Amino acid sequence: QVQLVESGGGLVQAGDSLRLSCAASGRRTFSPYTMELFRQAPGKEREFVSAITWIGGSTYYADSVKGRFAISRDSVKNTLYLQMNSLKPEDTAVYYCAAGSRGVSYYRDGMDYWGKGTLVTVSS
Repeated sequence: QVQLVESGGGLVQAGDSLRLSCAASGRRTFSPYTMELFRQAPGKEREFVSAITWIGGSTYYADSVKGRFAISRDSVKNTLYLQMNSLKPEDTAVYYCAAGSRGVSYYRDGMDYWGKGTLVTVSS
């Protein structure tokens, strides 16, 4: 069974940086999967943030984070990273790691596995 565990969230000020990690386990390789990050702010729908293909490392970003966030993966450690720079108060949300076997999806329904999330709070 695939397990995804996020870490690295916390309370920061606007303009600061954070790096989220997502440790994946339960498979020897995650090459068939696209690894993605979604976020959900209080009272809002869960939204796509970024994605990376395990093979090839193609990356995708929501317009709201493009140029500020960078996604990467370590295929040896089976770990996904999201480097978040120039954080804004509107980035405040619970960030969820997800894995999908049907290609890149911008919607939560396209994901097969989810982590429990890590909270990022950005104060102004």
